[in-house]
Amino acid sequence: MPTLVIIGGGPAGLSAAIYAVRAGLDVHVLYKDDGALGKADRIENYFGFPDVIPGAELLARGQAQADRLGARLHRTEVTGIEYADRGFAVKTTGGERHADAVLLATGSPRAVPAITGIRTFEGRGVSYCAVCDAFFYRGKAAAVLGQGEYALEEARVLLPVAGSVTLLTNGQSAPENLPDGLAVDTRPVSAVEGGETVERVVFADGETLPLDGVFVALGTAGSTDFARKLGAPLDGTHIRANADGSTAVPGLFAAGDCTGGLLQIAKAVSDGAQAAMSAVKFLRK
Repeated sequence: MPTLVIIGGGPAGLSAAIYAVRAGLDVHVLYKDDGALGKADRIENYFGFPDVIPGAELLARGQAQADRLGARLHRTEVTGIEYADRGFAVKTTGGERHADAVLLATGSPRAVPAITGIRTFEGRGVSYCAVCDAFFYRGKAAAVLGQGEYALEEARVLLPVAGSVTLLTNGQSAPENLPDGLAVDTRPVSAVEGGETVERVVFADGETLPLDGVFVALGTAGSTDFARKLGAPLDGTHIRANADGSTAVPGLFAAGDCTGGLLQIAKAVSDGAQAAMSAVKFLRK
């Protein structure tokens, strides 16, 4: 039975799970938390609910429906996706999982940190993908801006390549189980500076750290982070997906807010269903 791994447990991901499991796939939904819907206080524009419903309740109903039909829901953090001999290897904080196809549905991308120079030096020393850009920092000084598992995974990619790697936690405490060779600086970062390319970061206390590159990995990895690492094209901050949810990468699909457009539950549910059926067709070939 082909395995579809869905990353994201919101309306798009759960809708995709419902359609895919009913089509006979082995479906696994990986999600870290309840996302934006779980935080919504009042939902009153979703078809079929004449009364206001809390977002958390609507989400719980979707989870129960997917679970009853046979989809397997796993509360875990996905830290990376790589190509495997057959399909994909999905890395999580609980281990690695094989997927014949992957559907990205983690919602809209995270905001860029409000640090002076981050936007200015994008593509000139500021990167969001260690797998994509580590090669350019062979023997050079690199830093990862972040504090969670996603940041540590980016650091692990850089360590064998870069001359030095520093984890910048931006005022947060240092995480446990640091990889060997990874330096840590917990001071708040106020700016990224340089000339044509990045040359240093400036801390809030006025001191600086010479660097050739800064890799931004705040919070948890989102759909665009995974798409970028696998080579799928982006439209700005969204994944470039076809009408059926397929992307330029065979076996990789996307649905919901991560593809842009109307950021509403109704669209996310529709996107999820369409992408799931597209994945079913792909896996049956």
